[in-house]
Amino acid sequence: MMSDLETFRSETRAWLEANCPPTMRGGADIAVTESDDESIWGGRRAKFKNPEQKLWLDRMAAKGWTAPTWPKEYGGGALSSAQARVLGHELSRIKARPALMSFGIWMLGPVLLEYANEEQKKEYLPKIVRGEIRWCQGYSEPGAGSDLAGLRTQAVDKGDHYLLNGQKIWTSYADRADWIFCLVRTDNTKKHEGISFLLFDMASPGVEARPIKLISGQSPFCETFFTDVKVPKKQLVGKLNGGWEIAKRLLQYERQNISAGGFGSGGSGYDLEHAALDYVGRADGKIADADLRARITAHKMEARAFALTVRRAEEESKQGKGPSAATSIIKYAAAKVNQERTELMVEAMGTHALGWEGDAFKPNEIAAMRGMLRAKGNSVEGGTSEVNLNVIAKRVLGLMDHQ
Repeated sequence: MMSDLETFRSETRAWLEANCPPTMRGGADIAVTESDDESIWGGRRAKFKNPEQKLWLDRMAAKGWTAPTWPKEYGGGALSSAQARVLGHELSRIKARPALMSFGIWMLGPVLLEYANEEQKKEYLPKIVRGEIRWCQGYSEPGAGSDLAGLRTQAVDKGDHYLLNGQKIWTSYADRADWIFCLVRTDNTKKHEGISFLLFDMASPGVEARPIKLISGQSPFCETFFTDVKVPKKQLVGKLNGGWEIAKRLLQYERQNISAGGFGSGGSGYDLEHAALDYVGRADGKIADADLRARITAHKMEARAFALTVRRAEEESKQGKGPSAATSIIKYAAAKVNQERTELMVEAMGTHALGWEGDAFKPNEIAAMRGMLRAKGNSVEGGTSEVNLNVIAKRVLGLMDHQ
């Protein structure tokens, strides 16, 4: 007799076989980079070059499986953590292309489930599940990065709305986003207790996003300006001046999900071991360079241990109804693991990885160098490694500051 979980696996496998379009399976892992097909992020600007991609998103969203553990009343799949793991295994088995990648699912949705009122949950969560809104994050400012609570973007009470003026920076994909979840100052007499959490449309008058070109040649980040932007009061999440608590919670989800995703594949989508075999050569079926082989082996062991740690932390966070400060450990380790991987990839390819553009280099060779340069930002985004080490010392290890 089959267990309930075995029955669920059987039913899930059958559903995927019947509903995952042929062009949405069997491919390489997809890096979360600006060079990817933007339609995978959803939103009203999404252009689906492949009609099967839109079909795949619609089918997964109808099942609630783009957010499988969210409650059904908000569009989710209402799966248990065990069922969600089974779904993940079955998607991996057929190498299914992700139906949706979304800051709404990774970061905003979890805090809306925890802090939003019922009207806001019903308004925003189903649209996130269906990929109808692409979100960006308005946190860092030119004078408030690591010291995020020092932000100065002002939201002034104008009766039925807030009038917003200020600037954000490192706003990922702000130029392509539909809406933003944004930290603003609503009380200048207090620091942490004077911050509020607002949601608003990026098409609002007075919003301007300017892409920032990175060393990798890509422009995933933007500087974003707000000039007399009107935000209806109903779009305040949580309490007035209570945004810092929400901000910290969202950062935990961000660090957990950045880490779980490993920052993508560093640009190339190419397996490190296979790259070394292809470019360095084989000796008795092994990577010919013994030193490089040993370092790749050590890296793969570390990456595997990291993946298992992430899984354990996810289970612990669900039991505790949310992530903990331990996400800072995972975020710190994830940056190190991904940077090591991209550096080893470039080393394995040798001079073939030194190309920047042109027909003399293969796309995966060009992507390897750009991916290695892009990975340098892993220790800054989502909380710097230095800040995360401080969090680990204080919140995880319980160490006190020494003057």
